Amino acid sequence: MHNKVILLASDQFGKGEPELGEIVMETFLVHVKQAEQKPAAIFCMNRGVFNLTEQSLAHLHLKELEEQGVPVYGCKTCVEHYGVADKLKAGQIAGMNLFVELSGKHEVFTIS
Repeated sequence: MHNKVILLASDQFGKGEPELGEIVMETFLVHVKQAEQKPAAIFCMNRGVFNLTEQSLAHLHLKELEEQGVPVYGCKTCVEHYGVADKLKAGQIAGMNLFVELSGKHEVFTIS
């Protein structure tokens, strides 16, 4: 994961049953959290911003990744669209310009 930006474009990992996708997302983040090499950043957009709220257990792992020094961001447009700005438990709100900057410096690994 070193030198990669993880783009969480969904609140589920993969297509199919939503409950399974949420469990797989949480499992993925647990393994990222436990990995020796951490990603350069995690950027949440579209429904991925729900991972930053109590609606998803993923927010606990994202908060821990922040505490380990991994910057975590939520797309400003998406956070505003879904009305969750006051519900974020992890991450900072950032504009698309930051994602463009990050993607220019690092490989993007997309989860949708």
